[in-house]
Amino acid sequence: MINPPTIRRLAAAAWIFSAGAAAAQTPLITTPTTPPAPDPYGTVSVSIENDTLGGTDRYYTNGVQLMYRSPSADLPSPLAWLDRQLDFLQGPGALRWGASVSHSIYTPGDTNTYTADPRDRPYAGLLLGSVSLTRATADTLSVVELQAGLVGPSALGRQVQNDFHRLIDDAPANGWAYQLHDEPVVDLVLDRKWRRELPGVLGMEMDLIPSMTLALGNLTTFAAAGGMFRIGQGLDADFGPPRVRPSLAGSAFFQPKTDEFGWYVFAGAEGRAVARDLLLEGNTWRDSPGVTARPLVGDMQVGVAFIWHGVRIAYTQVFRTEEFYGQGSRGNGIGREQGLQQFGSLSVSARF
Repeated sequence: MINPPTIRRLAAAAWIFSAGAAAAQTPLITTPTTPPAPDPYGTVSVSIENDTLGGTDRYYTNGVQLMYRSPSADLPSPLAWLDRQLDFLQGPGALRWGASVSHSIYTPGDTNTYTADPRDRPYAGLLLGSVSLTRATADTLSVVELQAGLVGPSALGRQVQNDFHRLIDDAPANGWAYQLHDEPVVDLVLDRKWRRELPGVLGMEMDLIPSMTLALGNLTTFAAAGGMFRIGQGLDADFGPPRVRPSLAGSAFFQPKTDEFGWYVFAGAEGRAVARDLLLEGNTWRDSPGVTARPLVGDMQVGVAFIWHGVRIAYTQVFRTEEFYGQGSRGNGIGREQGLQQFGSLSVSARF
């Protein structure tokens, strides 16, 4: 049964998605929607996200992702058929297919207690794989991604976190006995970005990248709208650095026009209207720990990226608002300021 809070969240998600769509239709500078030059190189990216650089060890505490994006060429037959069926969603552009595997760890604010706190987010490990189709032009990026995986003890969140803590001589998290139960998860993610070139200054390029994302599944259901501002040199090589979802992610591939050194600094923000978050609210079909998710969550981020000789290195510092009711009074302190989470994201990508 769909309860009134869920209906309100779905309505908010629909509003934020439609508002983002309307805003993104107004170009700042008109640029041609043409495919980039054919790219014979694929891209492998590794992203590591951790809240240590935010001075905490709680909530979304660690994420690791390995991604591959193909050269821009003809797709394998099964994916080519699927791409044709999705033509109305993606529009024109150079085609790429991709795959990824990721592992994420979530804990409550207090990891010293051996019992579950019904007011705090539950322990959870998440293991995900994905396949995706991408279409890119000089100023647009469309992604259709199917994610599938597992939440629960079989995702090995407890082993990964506590074994690493022992390795660095840190205290283990004590409440993993109360983590979410095993549950298969499937999500469909649709993502669209528009690059809007801005007038340059002092020999540097500037652009703005509005974006919209829609996720549907038993893991997460949300609609998001946001944008990223960048200033630097060689901005047309990508749409920003990759991230572990949910996030204001850029492009897993990059395609510089020259071998010259490229760089940019960036700042961005994204708002998500959340209708469902299994990692907060608990298992779908079994009783489990869980909290009430907030219907609106915001991310703010700043960072820097460098591109040189087929390698891209990027660092992002992320500030995330409260994700569940009561989050502000949980954790290693008292007060509303405890609810804002910070974490860092480091990504390294290579073309081959």
